[in-house]
Amino acid sequence: MTTSTLSSSGSAVSSAKAHYVVLDGLRGVAALMVVVFHLFEAWSHGDPRQQIINHGYLAVDFFFMLSGFVIAYAYDDRWGGMSQWEFYKRRLIRLQPMIIVGSVIGAVLFAFQGFSIFPNVRDAAWWQVVAVMLVGFTMIPLPRSADIRGWTEMYPLNGPAWSLFYEFVANFLYAVGLRKLSNRALGVLVAVAALALIYLAVFGPRGDLIGGWGMDPVGIQTGLTRVMFPFFAGVLLFRLGHRVKLRNGFIVCSALLVCALALPRFGAADQTWLNGLYEVLCVMILFPIIVAIGAGQADAGGRSLHVARLFGDLSYPLYITHYPLIYIYTGWVADARPSVLVGALVGAGVLILTLGIAWVSLKVVDLPVRRWLTRKLLRKPGAGTPA
Repeated sequence: MTTSTLSSSGSAVSSAKAHYVVLDGLRGVAALMVVVFHLFEAWSHGDPRQQIINHGYLAVDFFFMLSGFVIAYAYDDRWGGMSQWEFYKRRLIRLQPMIIVGSVIGAVLFAFQGFSIFPNVRDAAWWQVVAVMLVGFTMIPLPRSADIRGWTEMYPLNGPAWSLFYEFVANFLYAVGLRKLSNRALGVLVAVAALALIYLAVFGPRGDLIGGWGMDPVGIQTGLTRVMFPFFAGVLLFRLGHRVKLRNGFIVCSALLVCALALPRFGAADQTWLNGLYEVLCVMILFPIIVAIGAGQADAGGRSLHVARLFGDLSYPLYITHYPLIYIYTGWVADARPSVLVGALVGAGVLILTLGIAWVSLKVVDLPVRRWLTRKLLRKPGAGTPA
């Protein structure tokens, strides 16, 4: 690993281990694509075939793979002197502050979401909103009976939090025992998880990997299937040490990722397996290649480094805070039926606003709160902010 490949975070937060700046930047590219995907989704009328940025939801699977890779890098060699509880504290310090911010934003903006496509919003009492917000702080998933929106989400105030739930599940499985697996045993686990992913995407009724946000049997099966392969494939990829050195790797990887997430849906209505096959190829072949190139980036200097660092800093705040605004935009498009021009202008404004909220959240809450929690809960000199 070269010093240009691994660089400390651009923030004032010290780090026990340096960050993969290019991988951080790619997470930011994927988060931005998620926001754009959700903005266009407002115009698709619930039909994936009408979605312009069609495969944006695969960014979640890319996040899971990045997470597995980074978790293995950050913690595989620490277990001799680190307890499971310390690992959990580090993960909570890294993820929980912005989960709370996202839930608060969702509760505040809930009052502006009384649109026809959200059947339960107008009947929700204020105390129900507060209760859902407080439960959201803890990441305890809600059953469908507690849905105050009507979209069967386990986190009705901030839908994308579902992926953080499965992130915690994967982290727990890693810490409680799967980290001890040999590379061969881990490879078997990844192969089995790959078969489950293929079955869901190629042979499933929809021909895609959409889903995971509902606390019902189908939602739980989808969420677990989507996290198990990419997360532990990321762990295995790190352990095998595969890195690809490529000039302008951040630009190349960003272009590959954007194209993969933006391509239209494949196959006719009676050929759903074609689309499922495409998504499996993305998750099982393209994403590992992108991660390997990002991890092996040896020339991420100058402007490319600064852009990657900025994208990396904003990635998590942007992902976990943007959707309350998307609820409003989606409801407005459904009820007001604006022209394409007006909708595009308002959508651009929403995009800018989400970036602004993410930046403020990063500077005002995420970084300072994580610094404070690190001092209070870890109490180890030079421990740094958790990865």
